Amino acid sequence: MHLKLVPRLFPTLLFALAVVPVCSQVGPAATQGGLSGVPVVVGLGGADFSIDWGPGKRMQGITAWVDVYPWGMPPKMYGLGIEAEGRDINFNRPTGLTKMRHDTGLIGPIYSLTHFKNVRPYAKYLMGIGSIDFPPNVSVFPYYTHDTYLVLAPGAGADFRLYRHLWARVDYEYQFWHHTWGNHDLDPNGVSFGVLYDFRPSSSEKR
Repeated sequence: MHLKLVPRLFPTLLFALAVVPVCSQVGPAATQGGLSGVPVVVGLGGADFSIDWGPGKRMQGITAWVDVYPWGMPPKMYGLGIEAEGRDINFNRPTGLTKMRHDTGLIGPIYSLTHFKNVRPYAKYLMGIGSIDFPPNVSVFPYYTHDTYLVLAPGAGADFRLYRHLWARVDYEYQFWHHTWGNHDLDPNGVSFGVLYDFRPSSSEKR
């Protein structure tokens, strides 16, 4: 496991720890019943990624998001939150890559522009762990078919309101799998798209 850049994860982890106590205080805000009013957005969708393993090779998979936007942020920081994302690229393997699979679990800050009623552009920078299965080099390492790496992943996208708390998401992400082979980074990148449910009160529900 290649974790030479783990210290770079510390700012993100500290941010997450700072968010948790804030989120634990949102109970009184959730007075509308159920989970309404909780500052959480959850979503599920599909993904289409270039796997960066041979020219033009792409695979598909599934993606899940959980975004937390804590209450009580200063006005200039409104829209700043933290995102946890999981992705499994495991479908439509190219010919000759029968063991290929990418799995990632990432977390980091996300900033969403909330000035518009029905669209929310955002940018993010996630960090975490990537797991990869790949075909062996039979003549050199016949049993080496899996490894894990530190992954850095800037991204951007936009959410589009479908109806009240239901949104659609289009997300682009460029990943750096750090020092996959020597000093070379594997750079999978692609688009994810899905549906979100925003548990926060809409403007018409705020008192």
